[in-house]
Amino acid sequence: MNKHIKKVAVIGSGIMGSGIACHFANIGVEVLLLDIVPREPTDQEKAKGFSLTDKVVRNRLVNDALAAALKSKPSPIYHKDFAQRITTGNLEDDIAKVGGVDWIIEVVVERLDIKKQVFENLEKHRTPGTLITSNTSGIPIQFMSEGRSEDFQEHFCGTHFFNPARYLKLFEIIPGPKTSPAVLEFLNGYGEQFLGKTSVVAKDTPAFIGNRIGIFSIQSLFHTVKEMEMTVEEVDKLTGPVIGRPKSATFRTVDVVGLDTLVHVANGIAENCKEDERHALFALPDFISTMMENKWLGSKTGQGFYKKTKNDKGKTDILTLDLDTMDYRAKKSAKFATLELTKTIDKVVDRFAVLTGGKDKAGEFYRKSFGQLFAYVSHRIPEITDQLYKIDDAMKAGFGWEHGPFQIWDAVGLEKGLEFIAAEQQEAAPWVADMKMAGINSFYSVKDGATYFYDIPSKAMKKVPGQDAFIILDNIRESKAVFKNSGVVVQDLGDGILNVEFQSKMNTIGGDVLAGLNKAIDLAEKDFQGLVVGNQAANFSVGANIGMIFMMAVEQEYDELNMAIKMFQDSMMRMRYSAIPTVAAPHGMTLGGGCELSLHADKVVAAAETYIGLVEFGVGVIPGGGGSKEFALRASDSFRKGDVELNVLQEYFLTIGMAKVSTSAYEAYDLGILQKGKDLVVVNKDRQLATAKAHARLMAEMGYTQPPKRKDVKVLGKQALGMFLVGTDSMEASNYISEHDKKIANKLAYVMAGGDLSEPTMVSEQYLLDLEREAFLSLCTERKTLERIQHMLKTGKPLRN
Repeated sequence: MNKHIKKVAVIGSGIMGSGIACHFANIGVEVLLLDIVPREPTDQEKAKGFSLTDKVVRNRLVNDALAAALKSKPSPIYHKDFAQRITTGNLEDDIAKVGGVDWIIEVVVERLDIKKQVFENLEKHRTPGTLITSNTSGIPIQFMSEGRSEDFQEHFCGTHFFNPARYLKLFEIIPGPKTSPAVLEFLNGYGEQFLGKTSVVAKDTPAFIGNRIGIFSIQSLFHTVKEMEMTVEEVDKLTGPVIGRPKSATFRTVDVVGLDTLVHVANGIAENCKEDERHALFALPDFISTMMENKWLGSKTGQGFYKKTKNDKGKTDILTLDLDTMDYRAKKSAKFATLELTKTIDKVVDRFAVLTGGKDKAGEFYRKSFGQLFAYVSHRIPEITDQLYKIDDAMKAGFGWEHGPFQIWDAVGLEKGLEFIAAEQQEAAPWVADMKMAGINSFYSVKDGATYFYDIPSKAMKKVPGQDAFIILDNIRESKAVFKNSGVVVQDLGDGILNVEFQSKMNTIGGDVLAGLNKAIDLAEKDFQGLVVGNQAANFSVGANIGMIFMMAVEQEYDELNMAIKMFQDSMMRMRYSAIPTVAAPHGMTLGGGCELSLHADKVVAAAETYIGLVEFGVGVIPGGGGSKEFALRASDSFRKGDVELNVLQEYFLTIGMAKVSTSAYEAYDLGILQKGKDLVVVNKDRQLATAKAHARLMAEMGYTQPPKRKDVKVLGKQALGMFLVGTDSMEASNYISEHDKKIANKLAYVMAGGDLSEPTMVSEQYLLDLEREAFLSLCTERKTLERIQHMLKTGKPLRN
């Protein structure tokens, strides 16, 4: 199917509908967002003289819903301007407009009768050949298109986005009885390439894949909690980041999603999956029934498993529900000896064997919960899907698990997993024994850089489809390594392109990382054609190793600190002035030094979800790895375009001074961090490294030439410095900033003005780097700066004086 999606219609503007509309707007598609007409005007509307015939009344529901979505945090949209791509209307006056769209997505209330009524109305105006899908979390797709035309049924299926649509990657595609295979193939590819999703074609079974396994996992845990007499805090401690799950873990996640939502899906599974071997597990425990009766549904009702209150001093306290007494109490700490054993294990996948081997309550909890999970997922094949990797994909993309059930089973070992299952008096599905009999002892394997999975029908390992568009570092890290030290691994990506992958904690940039980066450039200049700096960790880099800076400053080893900062600056300049093209591939948190590295690459290929900025003010210093210099240079380049010089310089100054961080890669253009016409954004992070490699190769093939070092940076001297100093004096006098904040700002002002030159002057980058380094070092002698760094090291949060 050769189809181009230029315009979509989203029917239903609730939280889910508005979120889907915003995400299509994110990727550049025009959106028509429609909802019902209100029954009558509000009192406010009547007071203004409006009636039900006025457009402001008729479109009130859709406009209010979209406005609420755009104000929500985190934002559903990459950039506020993208909202202009959404046109609103109502299902009476504007329904004929669906005849001009390429895809209609229904997102109305989860009632089959209402959905069927909506489809009947839509078909009157839909152009034949238009895709039409329902975003449902569980209503059988087979019933929805009954009575519709042949063309409607061929182009109809379920497309289940997970909420929030921008952030959760799972995109389930559920065929109806007559859905064309070409439609499924198109949507599968479109979801991955354009929407940035993990597309999974599911069977038309209750709750499909993600919610079927996810709700089982939560329900199983609800029963385990009571059986093992565990607290809410203990469970959330054990089911969060330590096993590669979101910080909200289990109970906090239920509070955010809403207990009623979870119960609705669980009841649906219980009613429609009578043959499920664990059917009894979907019955609600007493404490859940009590919470439902009391309407303790979570964040939406102000209390759930957790409750926010104000104490006598007006400070917010978070209380926890005691599952025995059903009263709220002060939070308790949760500590387990088994967790202590994993503190030195950075990779989550390497923790599972230790966690399940624990001799305490934590070890028992993991063996019990994983044993039940392993048994359950084995029996869902072929019921909900024919391929086991789709279950893992769904849980990772829809629930934020770092590893899916079968990947976890591989991590503990096939035999151990079977022991956990037997201990729970469960049995694995027969195909697991068949796999074992065939001499295959893992569900996945890696061969020639590709991932293979155990295919049940053929009883053999098959390549996971769709990998050709991706580069998976886990699969090539060892086999393609050309250099490694404690800070980096340098891999050969093929076609003459190297990649340097940071391996430090949180990908902080210290001496070993810089040494590895320089070695990678040496290797690329000698035997390759280009270099990518990229990784597939949660974050690109949280910045320089401030612990190292703190120790040098405390010990007053200023010569060593000066050398370390100069090495950082020189390494950034090598990124800019090497003989080969360099491409940075930032994603997630890209702060401080990670941002500075990106600023100095020949090109940036950023993931859409990149939160990038120069945040050094938070620890009492200015950017010292070339960031301050680079913003002065970029301001100078804007002067040539005829912009008002002082205004431009002030904007760049404030971006650093206010420690601004983009909430998406698109906002980074506004901050001057990404450059239009040069840098680009990819929506699907899985494609990022392959795209970065392609651009490095393209630049090399086009005849990349090492650029000459810049000596034409225009600085404004005393003219700009005076403006900045007056501003910081005023802000201190008004108590907007502290005395120390003012000192930091004045140091930055001195660098970006180029010093106290008597007139505007052309200077070199090195001149600005020397000013920057001197300012950075002088701030490191300040007691207040050391206090801020120490606070950051202890808490992970900046301290404001």
